[in-house]
Amino acid sequence: MNTSARVNIAQAIDESKLGSFQIGIFILCGICLIVDGFDVQAMGYIAPALIQEWKLPNVMMAPVFSAALLGVLIGSFVFSMLADRIGRRPVMIGATLFFGLVTLATAQADSVEELRWLRFVAGLGLGGIMPNAVALCGEFSPKSSRVLVMMLVGNGFTVGAALGGFIAAWLIPQYGWRSVFYFGGAIPLMIALVMLVWLPESLQFLSLKGNATSRIARTLRRLDPSLHSARSETESTEYFAPEEARGGASLARLFQEGRATGTVLLWTTSFMNLLNLYFLSSWLPTVVRDAGYPLATGVYVGTALQVGGVTGAILLGWLVKRFGFVGVLATCFALASLSISLIGQPWLPLALLFVVVFIAGAGVIGGQVGINALAGTFYPTRLRSTGIGAELGVGRLGAIVGPLVGGQLMALQWNSRELFLAAAAPALVSALVMAALRWVVK
Repeated sequence: MNTSARVNIAQAIDESKLGSFQIGIFILCGICLIVDGFDVQAMGYIAPALIQEWKLPNVMMAPVFSAALLGVLIGSFVFSMLADRIGRRPVMIGATLFFGLVTLATAQADSVEELRWLRFVAGLGLGGIMPNAVALCGEFSPKSSRVLVMMLVGNGFTVGAALGGFIAAWLIPQYGWRSVFYFGGAIPLMIALVMLVWLPESLQFLSLKGNATSRIARTLRRLDPSLHSARSETESTEYFAPEEARGGASLARLFQEGRATGTVLLWTTSFMNLLNLYFLSSWLPTVVRDAGYPLATGVYVGTALQVGGVTGAILLGWLVKRFGFVGVLATCFALASLSISLIGQPWLPLALLFVVVFIAGAGVIGGQVGINALAGTFYPTRLRSTGIGAELGVGRLGAIVGPLVGGQLMALQWNSRELFLAAAAPALVSALVMAALRWVVK
């Protein structure tokens, strides 16, 4: 006679050890984020060559920078809410296929207007990757390593942005700026096919939705074969997550059950930090070129920002696990503010400029990975993709504003010292707001 058993999905994952199955998921999501980061940042590396070839004033590129980020903003909201309804897996695969195809089409653009619209459409797909990749990795991680895993995987976006600088610096002189888009479009198509075969759905999501007993059982056996070693019939097992299923997710629920203050503070920090990030990543190569350095030097300075972000995120992952989110991130943003204020100083030699930009990247980009991981731990499963997506979506408003403000300030003839002193202010605001999160996180 069969007896019914109940398996707590969250508890089973928390008590599991990280094995090859989970590591494979993390690597696949990390690779997906690498191509995402490459594509989002590609325009910043391409801009100096494009401005030179099309004989454009700098300010003409500001709408192109912001168009992709507007698409990412909309995609973050739409696809994160969709994922909390239909699952992380189909959204990640569909979004990756979509932005890969549109990026290939972008290589054929012949005008600023065409480029702007294609970058906007590609951004829609790009916006669906980060929230779902971070959420899925968090839901397959044991509690003891969840924050570290989410930060390391989230760092894949920055790795992609950094690799983009080296790849662009190699491709553009030999094959022109269009080759960067060909490269950035072909790779996501291959990644999407791999995900179609290997990427599983979130177990907690499946258990909350119900009617997926066999899928949960198969995935759990891959996660930990001992869970079913003494049980041959999955039909006699009930799988559950210690949360109430509530028919999908909506933005309004991010402000319910005591989450309102934390949501507002997370959104504010993300807005300010992404404003800084995309001001810096969009304009640094161009500003350095305008200062009289070769085009390749500007690309490498922009790359130093991303390399700093990769290094900072790895270090922050260890520090957050040891000391907690709030103190570490508040300190991180304060250090970023100081570093950004030094970038435009006329007395700064090139070697020291690389160092200062590296530190700014560690604070701003590494800090953003920390914000995303904090959002992933702040919201429950039924709201996790929506929560991360909304945090990133509001942050993208800042990302849209950053390049536009930079373009306008340069049109007003602000020098580099004034530009980067102004850019230091949002990082200081991020530090103060993050400090205020102390009471909410408690």
